[in-house]
Amino acid sequence: MHKFVLLLQPLDGREGKVKEKLKKGQIFKMERRRGLYLLIVATLSIVSGAEGQLVENFYGFTCPNVEFMVQQAVSTKFSQTFVTIPATLRLFFHDCFVEGCDASVLIASPNGDAEKDSSDNISLAGDGFDTVIKAKEAVEAQCPGVVSCADILAIATRDVVVLAGGPAYNVELGRRDGLISKASRVAGKLPEPHFNLNRLTTMFANHNLSQFDMIALSGAHTLGFSHCDRFANRLYSFTSSNPVDPSLDPEYAKQLMQMCPQKVDPSIAINMDPVTPRTFDNEYYKNLVGGKGLFTSDQVLFTDEASQRTVNDFANNAFEFNGAFVTAMRKLGRVGVKTGNQGEIRLDCTRFNS
Repeated sequence: MHKFVLLLQPLDGREGKVKEKLKKGQIFKMERRRGLYLLIVATLSIVSGAEGQLVENFYGFTCPNVEFMVQQAVSTKFSQTFVTIPATLRLFFHDCFVEGCDASVLIASPNGDAEKDSSDNISLAGDGFDTVIKAKEAVEAQCPGVVSCADILAIATRDVVVLAGGPAYNVELGRRDGLISKASRVAGKLPEPHFNLNRLTTMFANHNLSQFDMIALSGAHTLGFSHCDRFANRLYSFTSSNPVDPSLDPEYAKQLMQMCPQKVDPSIAINMDPVTPRTFDNEYYKNLVGGKGLFTSDQVLFTDEASQRTVNDFANNAFEFNGAFVTAMRKLGRVGVKTGNQGEIRLDCTRFNS
């Protein structure tokens, strides 16, 4: 059955075209030994059962080179700026946690009321958006109206992880682009820097992601940067008796104070990983063990006994972390997806078709 994955793209009323191609022998030639009748039965049964599911090689028949085209666009963007990597990775997380993985975060509103305009998303780097837009333009030139922006973002996210030295993995495809993008629907949907383990676990569980998945996905903080105001309370006003968060390594706290003095320029940002900020590795977990987690929500993964063992395991075994990260990313990519007749295939990632 897997051999017929080429036809898993939702037909949207194009059943006649598929049957026409079958009559022409374009697909029959691939499995001549099975016989035309059996092939038609197998193909149509898979198509009818594809709703709500993602599959690898979804565009194998309609746009077979899509992953190569996206990879080329991502590589070109990366050659212009390293920010491409953390910006695209963060964009995928923020998209999936609000309305599901449907590219709703890419919508630009003239009224400033789209998802990307919310206070929680305003810090998303423009290079992430530009990466997807450029990739979409390349794909549209070869496969017009076929590949969703949501799928392009998912592929691009895998590609930036690989470019940073992280694990490669197969991306499940078949998403359609969402029809809702409102700033008012973002609040409370994204993890905050001050969250404790229970709040993190609950938020991820709402998306069918386990605590183990959450800890693995947090490893994405091995890349990227943060503005000082997101963690300044840990340096200057943690509690009345302990202005500096005692879970912070003292030397690391001093470094942070030098980079982020009080009343610092709000545009100043520092690396999330102070050791290997441009490499996707397990250094993030080693940092947690050493008291060098930038956010409270990072450091709590080590200070809380319920998650400490997993952090230690990932810190000591890069292979285990990479495997857990890949599994969690594939699960994240299934969150709230639109398939079949849901949503649309946006022609311009920044605008609804209508």
